[in-house]
Amino acid sequence: MTMLPHRRAQAPGARPEQLPVQDGWHLRRAAGSRVVKVLVAAAFGLAITGAARAQPNIVLIATDDQRHNTLHAMPTVRAELVGKGVRFRNAFVVNPLCCPSRASILTGTYSHTNGVWANGGAFGGFQAFDDSATLPLWLDAVGYETMFVGKYLNGYTSTHATPDYVPPGWDRWLAYWGRPRYFDYELTDGRTVTSYGASAREYSTDVMGAAASRLIRETEGPFFLYFSPFAPHLADWPVDPYSVDPAPRHVDAFAGLGALERPSVNEPDVADKPRHVRARAPIPPRSLAELREEQLESLLAVDDAIAGILAALEDTGKLADTMIVFTSDNGHAWGEHRWTHKSDPYEESLRVPLVVRYDRLGVAPRTEGRFALNVDLAPTLADAAGIEVTGVEGRSLVGLLAGGPTAWRTRFLIEYFSPGDVPGYCGFRGRRWKYVQYATGEEELYDLGRDPNELRNLRAEDSRWSLTMEFRARVQQSQCRPPGFGRPLPLCTRSGTSGRDSMRGTERPDWLCAGRGNDRIDVSGGRQDVVRCGAGFDRVRAGRRDVVFGCEARIP
Repeated sequence: MTMLPHRRAQAPGARPEQLPVQDGWHLRRAAGSRVVKVLVAAAFGLAITGAARAQPNIVLIATDDQRHNTLHAMPTVRAELVGKGVRFRNAFVVNPLCCPSRASILTGTYSHTNGVWANGGAFGGFQAFDDSATLPLWLDAVGYETMFVGKYLNGYTSTHATPDYVPPGWDRWLAYWGRPRYFDYELTDGRTVTSYGASAREYSTDVMGAAASRLIRETEGPFFLYFSPFAPHLADWPVDPYSVDPAPRHVDAFAGLGALERPSVNEPDVADKPRHVRARAPIPPRSLAELREEQLESLLAVDDAIAGILAALEDTGKLADTMIVFTSDNGHAWGEHRWTHKSDPYEESLRVPLVVRYDRLGVAPRTEGRFALNVDLAPTLADAAGIEVTGVEGRSLVGLLAGGPTAWRTRFLIEYFSPGDVPGYCGFRGRRWKYVQYATGEEELYDLGRDPNELRNLRAEDSRWSLTMEFRARVQQSQCRPPGFGRPLPLCTRSGTSGRDSMRGTERPDWLCAGRGNDRIDVSGGRQDVVRCGAGFDRVRAGRRDVVFGCEARIP
């Protein structure tokens, strides 16, 4: 296996080599230059593992801020993707914020590797992203016509780029220029910026859906289409934290549905939550209803766009040879834990929809329960194209699509940084347990098997102290170090010094760590304790249930 080298991105604003516009679309190189692309693949060090098989077309659809449990609002997705594919019921993002998640989708790496921690500022946005080792480059290098339509990365604006900058690897390009909106927005094709107004026919999801369908009809293949509509993102965050602009034809389609009813919505008792949650006020039910109804209404236009994409694939005879992946960049809260955004480490922000339809596999529609992550998408699509890439932190899902007995992850790292309302954190989400450690030193521990709504933080309970320490150790061993996070919490409730110490445990479970001196430690009166001795001659009085490491003398 050959390591994929990382290359520095072309400076924003630099003009890539261009050809004349064809049919209103900007082409950066002539279509079908397969020989040139294969030579480029060799230069990149890509291992092409599927040269003998035909490469599938690939369509990746990623919505913006869509909850995992909203597919009921999308009849085409339910019938044509879920009903004819594999739905991953445990799909998550590893950093629940737009730009970091999109960077992970494009690279198969975490924020601690790709450097994109936030939507902007010194640690995030388009300006922080190294676009020289990404999925479109890998696919383009082995002969794919690569096409992007929609929202790219936060910060792809005049502040950090010029509208003729097309990120490396993309052959066809149509992206929001400036802030994404449903109405009154601008698009760039890498050469010309076009302004759109507020009429119904200029609704951005419809405009971009039509563009995506047209590209499919015009392209012979193999092709990779990344379609990334703005829906169901809030229309004017943070000015209005509840309103979304559905297509005019879909206004009031879900009127009267009301706010979500769940125990965690406007959670009444947040005494065990971190400070930033305790500071939140309950949200008016009318606002929660508006948010829920309008987000669902905005997804109807996305569903229409997907119907158009499927029709284009069917009409051109490409559907049977196309892998279609539907997902979102992160989830969104509908009032859970007094919140109507993302970023939190709660399930509503981390979970996303993920459906894969790939007729070539010939598998019956089913639901897959193993963990799938946004960092898995790039290696999955590369694998489908017959490409091996190294340096990624995700895993290919291709082996799971057929339901094979592939050994798989049982937990995964989550990480976050932002200068906003939610402090940075590191954590782990497993099949049963979720642990989160904040930059503030606060911790959360949830038994998701018994408490799926994350209402009872078990961090302070004596019976879970050892488990908390195990998770602390995992954080220490991980690469998660968000900006400003500092040193992870220690594995000791009390630590010795370099001198001679006398340490006595409490009635609750203790983790005592001796220093370098000759120490005396007594934990005989507590519960199940853990003692780690240091370099000196240490004497420990402990009970039969206590765990003692590296101590010279244990006194019964």
